[in-house]
Amino acid sequence: MKRRFIALALGALLVGGLSTESFAADKTKIVVMPKLMGIPYFNASQKGAEEAGKDLGVEVMYIGPTTADAALQVKMLEDVLVQGVDAIAVAPNDPAALTPVLMKAKSRGVKVLDWDTAADPRVIDLSVKQIDDKQYAEALWDSLVKAIGKEEGNYAIITGGLSAANLNTWIDLGLEYAKKRYPKLHLVTDKVPSDEMQQQAYQKALELMTAYPNLDGILGVGTVSPIGAAQAVKEKGMQNKVAVVGVALPTDSKPYLEDGALKEAVLWDPVKLGYLTVVAAKNLVDKTPLKDGQEVPKVGKIQVEGKNIIMGKPTIFTKENAKDYNF
Repeated sequence: MKRRFIALALGALLVGGLSTESFAADKTKIVVMPKLMGIPYFNASQKGAEEAGKDLGVEVMYIGPTTADAALQVKMLEDVLVQGVDAIAVAPNDPAALTPVLMKAKSRGVKVLDWDTAADPRVIDLSVKQIDDKQYAEALWDSLVKAIGKEEGNYAIITGGLSAANLNTWIDLGLEYAKKRYPKLHLVTDKVPSDEMQQQAYQKALELMTAYPNLDGILGVGTVSPIGAAQAVKEKGMQNKVAVVGVALPTDSKPYLEDGALKEAVLWDPVKLGYLTVVAAKNLVDKTPLKDGQEVPKVGKIQVEGKNIIMGKPTIFTKENAKDYNF
């Protein structure tokens, strides 16, 4: 059994990443899986998840693929199920692709959560949400209009991935909001995917600015999308022509906020999100569910609505306040 665990751990390392501590036999075992390893957003949530593990005395395995690949997520989850775990919290790249392995986990008595991105609602016990989706979508579109400087104009959306449920939810809710609140805003083309890669977002932004010379703004949905778009705007010296806003970390945003290539970033604290995910999983295993209005240490007051745990309100990062954050 020891040899088998070592082999599985090595396999996980090759596919994506493995926390430095292996599972101990006498502790609650929680797997937290991001969409992918190695980008600042999920690095920050890893810090929070592992800190919660230490605080709560549980074993946390933070693993994921190094590309946004649902098939690799499935393979890694199959591997950890062989080891025996108490809870799995996953941010799926493709919710449908993960349904069979999550159903298998449930059939073995494993608690199943999603976090950051929704999984198939039929197979989850809890959904840890960073934000109220409608409130967040409205904040993104309000930020775009503020950055453009008028309630009309032409804009494009660069998204992290076409199958990411959370990104699609925000975009759909935002488009619905814009129809009513900003009817003179014009989306020039369908949402453009960047596959969670800054270089691809950069390239797509260059193509959009060439194809649509009257483009007033770009909304980046996904933490690398607005950074790549801002990089393109900066390179072309278009800071006063094309306004870029979106979902981004303050540390990534800081240089682009300072020179105006990025007007605002709208997000939350991913360290707290990782922490809350582990707290929620531990409480679920212990059959002591979190309650609406509860104050969670190192997180704050949460909302609980049925299976949904909502962390809090969005934060707007600007050139004035980005320096105050370290994620």
